Amino acid sequence: MKAAFCGNDNASAYDISAGVLKNVCFVDALNLVPHVFLLFITFPILFIGWGSQSSKVQIHHNTWLHFPGHNLRWILTFTLLFVHVCEIAEGIVSDANMKSRHLHLFLPAMMGFVAATTAIVYYHNIETSNFPKLLLALFLYWIMAFVTKTIKLVRYCEDGVPFSQLRFCITGIMVILYGLLMAVEINVIRVRRYVFFMNPQKVKPPEDLQDLGVRFLQPFVNLLSKATYWWMNTLIISAHKKPIDLKAIGKLPIAMRALTNYVCLKEAYEEQKKKVANQPNKIPSIWLAMYRAFGRPILLSSTFRYLADLLGFAGPLCISGIVESFQNDTNTTGKTSTSYLSSQDFLKNAYVLAVLLFLALILQRTFLQASYYVTIETGINLRGALLAMIYNKILRLSTSNLSMGEMTLGQINNLVAIETNQLMWFLFLCPNLWAMPVQIIMGVILLYNLLRVSALVGAAVIVLLAPIQYFIATKLAEAQKSTLDYSTERLKKTNEILKGIKLLKLYAWEHIFCTSVEETRTKELISLKTFALYTSLSIFMNAAIPIAAVLATFVTYEYQNEATLQPYQAFASLSLFHILVTPLFLLSTVVRFAVKAVISVQKLNEFLISDEIGDDSWRSAESSVTYESCKKHTGLVTINRKQPLRHQLDSYEQPPRRQPRPFETDDIAIKVTNGYFSWGSGLATLSNINIRIPTGQMTMIVGQVGCGKSSLLLAILGEMQTLEGKVHWNNINETDPSCEATRSRNRYSVAYAAQKPWLLNATVEENIIFGSPFNKQRYKAVTDACSLQPDIDLLPFGDQTEIGERGINLSGGQRQRICVARALYQNTNIIVLDDPFSALDIHLSDHLMQEGILKFLQEDKRTLILVTHKLQYLPHADWIIAMKDGYVLREGTLKDIQTKDVELYEHWKTLMNRQDQELEKDMETDQTTLERKTLRRAMYPRESKAQLEDEDEEEEEEEDDDDNMSTVMRLRTKMPWRTCWRYLTSGGFFLLFLMIFSKLLKHSVIVAIDYWLARWTSMENKTGDSTDLNRESKSYHVAVFSMLCGAGIVLCLVTSLTVEWMGLTAAKNLHHNLLNKIILGPIRFFDTTPLGLILNRFSADTNIIDQHIPPTLESLTRSTLLCLSAIGMISYATPWFLVALVPLGIAFYFIQKYFRVASKDLQELDDSTQLPLLCHFSETAEGLTTIRAFRHEARFKQHMLELTDTNNIAYLFLSAANRWLEVRTDYLGACIVLTAAVTSITYRSDSGLLGLGLLYALTITNYLNWVVRNLADLEVQMGAVKKVNSFLTMESENYEGTMDPSQVPKDWPQEGEIKIEDLCVRYENNLKPVLKHVKAYIKPGQKVGICGRTGSGKSSLSLAFFRMVDIFDGKIVIDGIDICKLPLHTLRSRLSIILQDPILFSGSIRFNLDPECKCTDDRLWEALEIAQLKNMVKSLPGGLDAVVTEGGENFSVGQRQLFCLARAFVRKSSILIMDEATASIDMATENILQKVVMTAFVDRTVVTIAHRVSQILDGDIVLVLSEGVLAECDSASNLLLKEDGLFTTLVKTNK
Repeated sequence: MKAAFCGNDNASAYDISAGVLKNVCFVDALNLVPHVFLLFITFPILFIGWGSQSSKVQIHHNTWLHFPGHNLRWILTFTLLFVHVCEIAEGIVSDANMKSRHLHLFLPAMMGFVAATTAIVYYHNIETSNFPKLLLALFLYWIMAFVTKTIKLVRYCEDGVPFSQLRFCITGIMVILYGLLMAVEINVIRVRRYVFFMNPQKVKPPEDLQDLGVRFLQPFVNLLSKATYWWMNTLIISAHKKPIDLKAIGKLPIAMRALTNYVCLKEAYEEQKKKVANQPNKIPSIWLAMYRAFGRPILLSSTFRYLADLLGFAGPLCISGIVESFQNDTNTTGKTSTSYLSSQDFLKNAYVLAVLLFLALILQRTFLQASYYVTIETGINLRGALLAMIYNKILRLSTSNLSMGEMTLGQINNLVAIETNQLMWFLFLCPNLWAMPVQIIMGVILLYNLLRVSALVGAAVIVLLAPIQYFIATKLAEAQKSTLDYSTERLKKTNEILKGIKLLKLYAWEHIFCTSVEETRTKELISLKTFALYTSLSIFMNAAIPIAAVLATFVTYEYQNEATLQPYQAFASLSLFHILVTPLFLLSTVVRFAVKAVISVQKLNEFLISDEIGDDSWRSAESSVTYESCKKHTGLVTINRKQPLRHQLDSYEQPPRRQPRPFETDDIAIKVTNGYFSWGSGLATLSNINIRIPTGQMTMIVGQVGCGKSSLLLAILGEMQTLEGKVHWNNINETDPSCEATRSRNRYSVAYAAQKPWLLNATVEENIIFGSPFNKQRYKAVTDACSLQPDIDLLPFGDQTEIGERGINLSGGQRQRICVARALYQNTNIIVLDDPFSALDIHLSDHLMQEGILKFLQEDKRTLILVTHKLQYLPHADWIIAMKDGYVLREGTLKDIQTKDVELYEHWKTLMNRQDQELEKDMETDQTTLERKTLRRAMYPRESKAQLEDEDEEEEEEEDDDDNMSTVMRLRTKMPWRTCWRYLTSGGFFLLFLMIFSKLLKHSVIVAIDYWLARWTSMENKTGDSTDLNRESKSYHVAVFSMLCGAGIVLCLVTSLTVEWMGLTAAKNLHHNLLNKIILGPIRFFDTTPLGLILNRFSADTNIIDQHIPPTLESLTRSTLLCLSAIGMISYATPWFLVALVPLGIAFYFIQKYFRVASKDLQELDDSTQLPLLCHFSETAEGLTTIRAFRHEARFKQHMLELTDTNNIAYLFLSAANRWLEVRTDYLGACIVLTAAVTSITYRSDSGLLGLGLLYALTITNYLNWVVRNLADLEVQMGAVKKVNSFLTMESENYEGTMDPSQVPKDWPQEGEIKIEDLCVRYENNLKPVLKHVKAYIKPGQKVGICGRTGSGKSSLSLAFFRMVDIFDGKIVIDGIDICKLPLHTLRSRLSIILQDPILFSGSIRFNLDPECKCTDDRLWEALEIAQLKNMVKSLPGGLDAVVTEGGENFSVGQRQLFCLARAFVRKSSILIMDEATASIDMATENILQKVVMTAFVDRTVVTIAHRVSQILDGDIVLVLSEGVLAECDSASNLLLKEDGLFTTLVKTNK
């Protein structure tokens, strides 16, 4: 066919006799002019002359969009492009109906499309490079296009073209669009005074874009980049080169920061408060406040959601249209010479429908992702605001609330970790609530339209089965809760085992405790089975309901209607059922979350209206101001960006301070008059308090335990409720300008050290400085005064060592000294120390008193209030307050009390004498050395060996950074297939085979169902009307269809069950192997591996293996198989599709490859930023009094806001990365639909198969992104399996000996004779020996002492008796048997040991003495009597069955050590080893212990490892070790005769 612009079949086409504009072809040619003009002008500018014109304003990002009407222009341009596509399609379809080719019908439209695309690219470049003069070209283009299109429209009106003709409508819409775009352009030029004006208006870019740290650009980029997340490309691709860290994701934009959102929510909440202020029993509504603050974005998101849902119905409609047009295609229309086409004719064209389907899919997916993104962003903003609100409330909570248990720390942690997240999730799912009903109603209407009454049967099936889904969902939640309870119990037991592992090994009790953990694990597994069952039922319902609905519908249709089922009806309704099922399933989830959200809001409400502490104005003048004044502070109306955020928060939170009153006397710092204070119960805890605290002097508060000393301090600090009376604070030297030093101190801040030490999860230095400026000299003076330097030297990184959460890795005394150091370091006038000596031994107390208090503080002339029980320090006090039962007994100097209250003074004197006697005993026990020893033990092994966790290949690679970077990246992009295989096989090969087989079978059956439907509808279509034949084939088809559907439903259940079952078996086996491997591991492993690391394997990693991997695996296999079966089906229908699949496949491969790496990094960032935030909340709640006394609320708020923002930005990037992936896979899916439709239509396949191919192509769009998301999740989750596996490769101790247990005599060792022959010992093969060639002989029944300096090998020798260390040369022979030949269990079960740290396990006293249940009660009572515990145990409820709490916390250290002695006695062994057993106990207990050893163990061999030489002076024989060598060996008396002997020096230094 020849091509000509106006066509060859009409002679009058080039006739212009009636006037140029009367010729339609000429008007079309005229329409080409503006497009050509624009392309002619813009192409050179776009491609050549861009670089020379740079922006006048220096901004970091090229995303600054500042022309007015920016978004409107993009929307109009997109609409214009869509109309152009319609115009091109209309032209081509019209042209196809003509006898010759008419280029004028579609060529101008094509040029228009190119020009519109160029216009938006050109505009974008002008805007981002800020060169507005070039807008002139666009302005001219819009005018010309508007004029030429108007001419065309007028021409059609004159020709009387009816409105029903498509071309007339398109031209009309075009005129409107060009007119609007022209108006937008005029507006830009007018408002900004560009192009024709001399002085254009100057604009500054927003603050966020000037800040190099802001990398989250979603709010600032253009509409196209917003919709496709194009700006994320750089980050996601860069993740391949180097891992994403916090620096890479930068800061949050101002509008999304927690503070901004907090101010919004706070204002909305205050409004609600005002509304209910007059109604006492109504509480302010958080719902309304949240709606006020975040309602608009939710409405926007819902709008997007509605648009997406309505566009979703384009799929089924287009399928039905394409298949129908395909069926009716036989009677094609003849060629005509008229070029007009009606809308109906246009929409009957299959190609047009295919393109429309493609565009509808692209739009639907874009709107859906936009809706998700907006809700997630709003949810994150809401969470940030709520966290800030909760935190501010915590800082103002009244202390009585926390101490009286109305608000426990647990509740506060739940609010932060659970309730805020519940609300955030509810917000994510919110749009579903109102989008679902619309979707369901629309679906049912369309179904009814297609299939009439039978459609309602199918819909009824879905609706009736939906409640079951809800029931399953609630059961799932219950099962999860009970699983959680069991796993908590299991963790508690595991934790105990790991803490006492040394004792368990020494006593050969591992198997008993291991069994106990296994029992709890069995219960947990039963609960997990229930969980798995409900999970698989839920998955089954998901898959089976649509099959059941389709079966019911089609069978009803066949038997109820005379007409046969047409392919277009079948496949459109199938597609509609798929759409319908989704909202009904989501409904159960949404309802559940809505219920949870309501409960969360109730809890939040209770918390926000709970009691607050009184106003702070007492510190600037007077006390007891009512709570009301707290509320009446002025709100911030505008946010001043110039000020740092911290100041804004302060000004927003704090009430205006009162002016201080002139004070009567200047030498009193604090004065309390007629004070009655209560802990919120209304009853006065402190009554009739009248005291004064002199300025610049030391005041001591003394009294018995529980007489109200600490309460008095807290009352002064304003933490208690004032019933009556006043606390006056004098603002010292405020008027005297000469006192510079004093003025520089913070007047309102008080340095306070609480009785219970409170530490931050930060470095030692940060804990001491506590936000003050660092002054080296002062810091050194303080650490010396608190004798912290030796402790700091022990820490691996000195004072830069992070102290674990709540200072766990330090002893009580060390923690207390850090808290005192913090108080001393602060530059405040007043220092309050609450019993700082309680956890310190006498040496440290004296040193602290001398150096810290008397020297450091008195020199500075600071006011000190000190609560203490150590009366020997009373002479140092300038002023003494004696308390008794909540009132002040006496107040004055020591002299006053001596003269006025002789009785009290005498009482103190007797107490002092008693304390002095205790001191003498104490002088011998040096607690501090012990604490340091413990610290050294805890700290050093951890560095010595690289952590086991990091044996992952990545870490090893990263050391040689530059050369191996590529290898690292290769490892990061590779799926851990080997780990996956290990996981799958640990579930057993049979289950693995069953899972794979049933999965493949299920998907084959599902494909078969749809294929049969295609065959059935196509066949019925072709058969004639012979009714008998028809009825027979109908029954046959229905029967096969029903059977296939039934098989499909059964297989759905089988597959979901097998996956869950396999996951459970794998979890069971992995945990079992891990527990056994760890329990049988060598003791060195526990010394070098931090406890937390091992516990992590049993908690977080086991939880992932138990509950997260099976559903991910199920989802991954299901979506992958669905996509593969869909591709197979389409290829079967149209083989040409495979050609188009190649480029799509390549694109998909790269998308998933890049996404997986970035997603893993962002997931880790999100997890790692969550913990510090939760810790900060619990830390604050614990240290409230300290923070408030120091007046550091603002600093802590600021820190909380920073932590919240860091966590939120990580989460935002993670969700943006998910959107990035989904948009791309959805667009790929749309391309698959388009290629499938076009190839099917072109290559004329069967109408049933065509419908089938399109239906499957549509499902691909839903499942492609799930494949990638699940792959990424599985990759992260497999990390847990990898970590568990890394422990499984560890070597166990060699439990088998060369002797058979039966060869060992029952009562061995009977005598207790020990020969040590040339013994060499080391901890591991690759380490140096710790004992070298030790020779000794111990006779039966001898009492042996072993001594030596720290690190001389004493403890190693005791461990050698139990083969806890590697004996690589020499031997130990006990009663004639070489211990290396014995099975380990036999050896360890026959010897007894008492360790330095007394360890008790939770359970009963009986269980602690005899876990093997071998002994009679009499034996146990005898042991308790020997240990002098009998009376104490008898007084306990339950006697021997009395409860021992975790770690034996309900007994004192001394009592615990005596229990250990009783435990050693119960085991009637002839050899007892005491490893520094008296190190951590007081003198009295030590004396008992020594006496028992001398009497009860008189006939046994006792080996004592002594940390004080005095203990072993009366032993039969003493072994003195030095650096692993036996230096001296003789009786103590003989050794002391050697004047220069090692033993003699040890005795002298220890005295």
